Amino acid sequence: MGLRSHEQLVVCVGVMFLLTVCITAFFFLPSGGADLYFREENTVHVRDAFIREELRRKEQEELRKKAEEAIPIPIPKPEIGAADDAEGRRIFVKQMIKFSWDGYRKYAWGENELRPNSRSGHSSSIFGYGKTGATIIDAIDTLYIVGLKEEYKDAREWISHFDFKEAAKGDLSVFETNIRFTGGLLSAYALTGDKMFLKKAEEVATVLLPAFDTPSGIPYSLIDLQTGRAKTYSWASGKAILSEYGSIQLEFDYLSNLTGNPVFAEKANKIRDVLTSMEKPEGLYPIYISMDNPPRWGQHLFSMGAMADSWYEYLLKQWISTGKTDDRTKREYEEAMFAMEKRMLFKSEPSNLWYFAKMNGNRVEHSFEHLACFCGGMAVLHSMNEPNRTISEHYLTLGKEIGHTCHESYSRSTTGIGPESFQFTSSIEAKTERRQDSYYILRPEVVETWFYLWRATKDEKYRQWAWDHVQNLEKYAKVNFFEPFLNSSPSYFQGAAGYSGIRNVYDSAPEQDDVQQSFLFAELFKYLYLIFSDDSVLSLDQWVFNTEAHPFRIRRP
Repeated sequence: MGLRSHEQLVVCVGVMFLLTVCITAFFFLPSGGADLYFREENTVHVRDAFIREELRRKEQEELRKKAEEAIPIPIPKPEIGAADDAEGRRIFVKQMIKFSWDGYRKYAWGENELRPNSRSGHSSSIFGYGKTGATIIDAIDTLYIVGLKEEYKDAREWISHFDFKEAAKGDLSVFETNIRFTGGLLSAYALTGDKMFLKKAEEVATVLLPAFDTPSGIPYSLIDLQTGRAKTYSWASGKAILSEYGSIQLEFDYLSNLTGNPVFAEKANKIRDVLTSMEKPEGLYPIYISMDNPPRWGQHLFSMGAMADSWYEYLLKQWISTGKTDDRTKREYEEAMFAMEKRMLFKSEPSNLWYFAKMNGNRVEHSFEHLACFCGGMAVLHSMNEPNRTISEHYLTLGKEIGHTCHESYSRSTTGIGPESFQFTSSIEAKTERRQDSYYILRPEVVETWFYLWRATKDEKYRQWAWDHVQNLEKYAKVNFFEPFLNSSPSYFQGAAGYSGIRNVYDSAPEQDDVQQSFLFAELFKYLYLIFSDDSVLSLDQWVFNTEAHPFRIRRP
């Protein structure tokens, strides 16, 4: 129905009124028109936002200062160089341990290792892909030894609820699991007498047993605990590796003696029986061995370093661990060392640096690995336990010379830290020109040798060399974050992170590799702490270290 005429009139008048108001308002805007109005309005908003941001920034700064004052530093950190005696340096190393442990505890608890730069967990292929807390188990004996009681308590609590078989996933290294997990738990038991650790050690060793079900008794390198399947490394062409199958006896024999369960010692003794019966080419042990029955040596590759090292170490230490009653291991150790000195020990020119070269058949490669630097300490330990004075002095000299050579690999680098491997050629000594050999992953072997040399000789230079390494770790390997975060919690800071390997020891500002290895706690920190401690702390008359530096009590005959 249409509008009446008077209603139409009212509508028209209303529309005209609104148009008049709008036009009038336009003329009363500030000069510059509507565009200027909106620009000024926007300027007001920007100014207000800036003021609010400035106030927020000041508030944040005040909160940061208050938080910094309120949060106590657990262990005050002295300046580098302030520790001028053994006690001060030992305390400093203890602070390093707590610093790196706090980083792991905060950012990677339960993970195998820490990425200190990324502040997250890390796991290398040797651990499979499960979260098995390798750092916790590798570190717990060190935490106990240095007296970090709360940290030890946390680690023990975690281990008490830990089920290794349930947590482990994928292919695990039998060797690494044995030396880090079985060895770490056995050491914790040896130090504390806490039977929980012994029970856990037996559980770990038990799940490794299917790897020994081979025709010869030589174990496979890898095992999947979920399926029970074991195998060798694909790159090893179906062969086992000397340092791996040869570095079982110390842990397995010790475990059998503690538990009364003979199966572990039997597995280790079977390996020894097989190797004893085999003819060694010129007295040397090749790196590879077949899985046949009887087994056969693989390619004639010989080394004191990777894939061979701890086999020689365990021959000596098994003899010591039995109270020097296992004459077979002593004899086989001496025969092996005699052959290696005869064929593989060289002295460089012009500096007369002693080193064990590598051999492939009769071809000699004049290089020496950081891993192989352990053998200086091995020679010193032999000297300390050798009743024949002439032989003892010979091995002490060998240990000193190897310790000196490995120190030269440190002192000749830009960072004062030695590379993974170094060469001796007509142009270089104790250095490497190969980029792929120039990294450092927190390895302990050089400090290990200095530790044994200190215990044997009391020559202060070994303590000084160790302290130099502490300072270089602080300068190049330490990762320390201190960043304020805006949140409602009173904890505004992400702080300590840990220590990382470095990619090139010859760079003045080396890139870090973002991995805090579990053996940093088990080995490097332990040896650094012990070198500044009294001899009564883990006396070498009462304790022997496995290749991961986990101490076991020496049996008395």
